[in-house]
Amino acid sequence: MSVKVIDSKTAAELVPDNATVALDGCLSTDVAEEILEKMKARYQETGHPKALDVWYGCGIGDNNGSAVENFAEKGMLRRVVGGLWSLAPKLAPMVAANEFEAFNFPQGTISQLFRDAAAHRPVLVTHTGLGTFVDPENDGGRLNEAAKNSTLVNRIKIHGKDYLAYETPKPDVAIFRGTYADENGNITFDDEPLTMDVTAVAMAAHNNGGKVIVQVKKVVKAGSLDPKAVRVPGVLVDYVVPTDNPEMTKQTTDYIYNPDIIKSNIVKDAKQLDLPLDKKKVIARRAAFIFNPETDHCVNFGIGQYPMYCAMVMKEEGLSDNIVTTVEAGTFGGTSLGGGSFGTAIAPQATIDEPYMFDFYNGGGLDATYLGLAEADEKGNLNVSKFGPKIAGTGGFVDITQYTPKIVFTGTFTAGGLKEEIKDGKLHIIQEGKVKKFVKHVQQITFSGKVAYDSKQEVWYVTERAVFRLVKDGLELVEIAPGIDLQKDVLDQMDFKPIISKNLKEMDARIFEEPVMNIKNDK
Repeated sequence: MSVKVIDSKTAAELVPDNATVALDGCLSTDVAEEILEKMKARYQETGHPKALDVWYGCGIGDNNGSAVENFAEKGMLRRVVGGLWSLAPKLAPMVAANEFEAFNFPQGTISQLFRDAAAHRPVLVTHTGLGTFVDPENDGGRLNEAAKNSTLVNRIKIHGKDYLAYETPKPDVAIFRGTYADENGNITFDDEPLTMDVTAVAMAAHNNGGKVIVQVKKVVKAGSLDPKAVRVPGVLVDYVVPTDNPEMTKQTTDYIYNPDIIKSNIVKDAKQLDLPLDKKKVIARRAAFIFNPETDHCVNFGIGQYPMYCAMVMKEEGLSDNIVTTVEAGTFGGTSLGGGSFGTAIAPQATIDEPYMFDFYNGGGLDATYLGLAEADEKGNLNVSKFGPKIAGTGGFVDITQYTPKIVFTGTFTAGGLKEEIKDGKLHIIQEGKVKKFVKHVQQITFSGKVAYDSKQEVWYVTERAVFRLVKDGLELVEIAPGIDLQKDVLDQMDFKPIISKNLKEMDARIFEEPVMNIKNDK
């Protein structure tokens, strides 16, 4: 068997009009950018391929025109089903203008849909998404009017319990990137920090009669690759597209090549953490009190500055020595990275394909998760996915929050110009934020308080001035920061009145003092 080796321009010409296109990647990792750019150039020149139905799970792109933003051309898209939309802002006005059908499904669900599509399963049945905007009793994952006549998810009952049944796609084309291909089309991912959905995407397209096109750095002799390193067998691959352009093979948005994120035997000198005592540290410190070393062995820290700060404070406090961190893109252990390298880790202990990571999450493999807090309402619902015309997307948020027994949401109490300082052991508000984050009703339900409470999950909402926990009737205020006026600084800055605990107290004084808290000795 010999695979066809072609250039990226020829690859772009192979994608027909009306095709269902399955993409793989995480930011820039695994993304076949050179092929996608040639598809855009071809469309601008010829008007083809048009009316594409594009599916992808993790957010791909760099906020600057790459990845799915190559399809931001009028008429090029018929539908987009994506897990995270925030990296493709050029698509947002097109969604608002109803230029194509737009759907946002949980990242893990899309990942597992690719795998089920390979097995010709008609639907994926899962608990994921119940009670959120993905639930057909709410929006069914639809993001615009153009999508209102399409139904991609239904509610069903099995043994008296509610589930969601997501329709599986039938990809005509799968496009992604590996490192090496041999002459038989076997693909390895030596320089890629993640393998994401590559096997599932390739098998889904192949088994549904589609074509699999893989961009690589180099084609090597048949038999020269370690068979256990081959993640996509050559029998699944139709075309290989080699490129020696380093900008088209960047490991992440931040790195062209960094060996530290693909090897586990990296030893770095431990640096003394020097985290300034500001609102981020206050939030992370209070969140650290919720950590239980006896039960919280496998932990996820979400994307964003506050969850990542939680990880750093826990390290500063010596609480992270015996935990294994995970990231939904597939890494276990190591030091998780943020920014343009989110999803990867320095010296990971293991890296697995994304569908299996979400199997792990769905089965309750996580003990705790620390995530961002963008907008919350009186029922304990959270919105992190849509704000007016801005579409952020859910990413792995829904998958993670619906199955993890302990959830800690972290963020400031208000937003938009908020200025604060910590002085003399107290929190002082210099300028209040213009935007209230605790509202009567969230714009979109990314996390359902009712579903979480009914599932007996432990849920906390930690801000720099107030701490809430989820109870049967909504949010209960349990702590406020020293120096904060309950009425003026908390209740007046909310669109609803929370339940106020009979045992309302001040946060631990150590949170607002410079020295390390040494809470490890409290545990």
